Amino acid sequence: MRPHHPARSPSPDTGPDPRLLRCVRHVALAGLAMVLVWPAARGNAAWIGWMPLWLLGMPLAAWWSLLRFPLPRWQRRRVQARRRATRTVHTA
Repeated sequence: MRPHHPARSPSPDTGPDPRLLRCVRHVALAGLAMVLVWPAARGNAAWIGWMPLWLLGMPLAAWWSLLRFPLPRWQRRRVQARRRATRTVHTA
């Protein structure tokens, strides 16, 4: 009888395969170039649908998913409360 080993999940510190990440990045940038340069890429095809979705939106979604969906971290300015000068009353 073999011992049962639980399925190992990838450790959180390992990133995606750099080759896959580079490929998805190139596809997203090529799609951006096509949408910007070629007017037909901004249209709608009967058999595939809205072209910018497939040329730009889906590769960007794949790129974001490879990076494990990080959300932007907004830098909040910390507003420090101003100290009001306390008046000291001197009696003579």
